[in-house]
Amino acid sequence: MPDIAHSSHMKMNAPTELVRQHLIDPEICIRCNTCEETCPRNAITHDSRNYVVKFEVCENCKACISPCPTGAIDSYRRVDKSLPYPIEEQLTWDTLPQESEPDPDQTPEIPDEVARITEIATAGQGGPALPPWSAAHPYVGLFTLARPATATISGNHRLTAEGASSAIHHIVLDFGQTAFPVLEGQSLGIIPPGLDEQGTPHHVRLYSVASPRNGERPGYNNVALTIKRVLVDHDGNPVRGVCSNYICDLKKGDKVQVLGPYGTSFLMPNHPGSSIMMICTGTGAAPMRAMTERRRRRIALKEGGQLALFFGARAPEELPYFGPLMKLPEDFIDTNLAFSRVPGEPKRYVQDVIRQRADKVISMLRDENCYIYICGLKGMEAGVNEAFADVCRDHGMDWNTVLGELKQASRYHVETY
Repeated sequence: MPDIAHSSHMKMNAPTELVRQHLIDPEICIRCNTCEETCPRNAITHDSRNYVVKFEVCENCKACISPCPTGAIDSYRRVDKSLPYPIEEQLTWDTLPQESEPDPDQTPEIPDEVARITEIATAGQGGPALPPWSAAHPYVGLFTLARPATATISGNHRLTAEGASSAIHHIVLDFGQTAFPVLEGQSLGIIPPGLDEQGTPHHVRLYSVASPRNGERPGYNNVALTIKRVLVDHDGNPVRGVCSNYICDLKKGDKVQVLGPYGTSFLMPNHPGSSIMMICTGTGAAPMRAMTERRRRRIALKEGGQLALFFGARAPEELPYFGPLMKLPEDFIDTNLAFSRVPGEPKRYVQDVIRQRADKVISMLRDENCYIYICGLKGMEAGVNEAFADVCRDHGMDWNTVLGELKQASRYHVETY
């Protein structure tokens, strides 16, 4: 439990300036390391027990808020600026301290008002994105580190060609009699067994679900994942991904520990007539496959709405689900592929195809019932934004204005890693 001496000290000494201290809720944190990897200021650290925020380093940029799968990172307490909760104390917590009410006899009126204005001014900056208004209700955090679900591997096959540089696997998890409800766009956590070099348990790894809400196989309690076996880092240096190799090596019948589900905003719209623009690379195809398959299974309902896919890979043999994707009819989905390593052909990336399909893109951007989803390596974001900016400029629109309107309407969703 939090040390109550800190709050007592606040009562004994009148604060000179009240501020909101950024904290991490240890009760719901799954220790996935996402916040520490995301923080641009190196303001987050951890030990074998807790993840904590360094008060003197954190600049409240909120870069860590949206990527957190559980919302544990979005926690604050009002404290005296000169008496924040120290790192050493935070590392001992099992729960967050209770919010303390300031003593009206000791709290100066002006600093409290300054703190209130600061909270109002910063409210809504960053923070979790909102889902489409018609998205189904997601269930989140049903299974935790303390109580994970056990799934059985019922399928594991390689999606990319044997000679391809990327080994991407399609993994099917069967939950048996355990209810594990997921929606398209949600993710789950896998716990790799064993310890790291420091002798502590491995971090939970998060993976987007690649199957629709009624399962990889309708009527069965299972979900699919799209997993790339990591053998090199983003710079091409040799590295063996702990969890990706663990999963890709699993055999049919093996058991695996699962957390989640997670995700409350990267969800597909459900209302008839809604359109979806999907932009992805590599394993970023997982949530796009889930959304596309959901629509394919409901095609007879004639709900309307367009599907447009912009999908990038090095070559056709390295593009997951290439075969099934090519069999989908053109009047069902507008598929645009970009390959950057095809011998004898110029490099093409998803942003190049977005520019080439400018008329299609601009019509979907203008459609208030169109929702945009971007998933893949973080490096793709800048290129995609530049392409959108170019398309908008050529059609007399300002991308920054359009982007603000899209986010305000919960029509723009990004999940990069």
